Amino acid sequence: MVDSISIFYDKNFKKCFGKLDSSYKIKLKKQMIKIIDNPEIGKPMKYTRKNTREVYICPFRLSYFYSKKENKLIFLDFYHKDKQ
Repeated sequence: MVDSISIFYDKNFKKCFGKLDSSYKIKLKKQMIKIIDNPEIGKPMKYTRKNTREVYICPFRLSYFYSKKENKLIFLDFYHKDKQ
């Protein structure tokens, strides 16, 4: 990676992260590191969530936005699969 990526956290993400138990925090941090290393690994979303991506962390989903042009990554939300 030539340029370092700028990483931001949405207020929804911060709120959800604070409520997690330690086992899910560990799983989430591992996925976040993978995303930071390769931001395009997540599944591209459609319709109202266009331009965002998601990674599945059973039974949750981590939603994020990546702008290649701005080299910016924003972690948006971490939510249960049934509540999308």
